[in-house]
Amino acid sequence: MSNPSGSWALRQQDLDALNEVMILFVSESHVRCALLLDRTGRAITNAGETGDLDQTTFASLAAADFAASDQLARLLGEKEFAALYHAGKRSSMYLADVGGHAILAAMFDRSTTLGLVRLRSRALIPRLTSVLADVSARPNEPMSGLGVDGGWLSAAADEIDRLFN
Repeated sequence: MSNPSGSWALRQQDLDALNEVMILFVSESHVRCALLLDRTGRAITNAGETGDLDQTTFASLAAADFAASDQLARLLGEKEFAALYHAGKRSSMYLADVGGHAILAAMFDRSTTLGLVRLRSRALIPRLTSVLADVSARPNEPMSGLGVDGGWLSAAADEIDRLFN
């Protein structure tokens, strides 16, 4: 199951395996970019053209959106929703559960279709899930090697407060 504290210890080989799958997903689905987020709202990795996307803010809001949808699912008698889709005039977003460990977020435009994004995500999510399940099963290690420290949660909360004030 998920690691809600987000205190994983990703090793370089884990990140390499995740990046390989993410790059393949972007290539095969023709999305503009894809981010892998932990369930607490941190960006783990990404592939594609993120441009000037504020990944910290995006990750926090996307995780909150996914958590809210889980609550809505329960109100409707479902355990959870496995995926969310948000459509805009020019851009769309698809969020998918990655084995209860993370969220795959794909941003795309009219150069691809929701059907192709869903098809490719269903094919590749098991690979992401496998890597994250292995990471989650390991004893926790310090995360300092990835530049993540104990002040991250405070910084994320400050950023969210800044956005909504």
